[in-house]
Amino acid sequence: MRAVLDANQFIRAVLVPHGHPTQVLQAWREGRFELVVSLAILAEVRRVLLYPRLRARHGWGSAEVDEFLDRLRAAVQIVPGQLALQVVRDDPTDDKYVSCAVEADADCIVSGDQHLLDLGVYRDIPILTVREFLERLE
Repeated sequence: MRAVLDANQFIRAVLVPHGHPTQVLQAWREGRFELVVSLAILAEVRRVLLYPRLRARHGWGSAEVDEFLDRLRAAVQIVPGQLALQVVRDDPTDDKYVSCAVEADADCIVSGDQHLLDLGVYRDIPILTVREFLERLE
């Protein structure tokens, strides 16, 4: 199974080490699914992790954030990012997840973002909550 995670899943995994997003990343580390990202998704993860209010919570400086992203980048499949769909009308910044999923021929998108969840399915790619995804993995 190939999955695209929205940036908030990575952020939540960093901030809440025992939550559902952490379980998703653990399942990926165990080889239970293939994680697919684009450079745009990685850039958003970096940008959000460097927000001052979040830096105060996780305690990482820019070097630690970059190290986290370097390790992630080395272990995931990165799509070229040549596809630019315009699908999420209420929040076009979320189009990067749908574009990545289509470009990677992913099996699903995992998100807590209501704009993506409202889309439900795009080109036979379901958009799942973290809990729904964990249930599918079991």
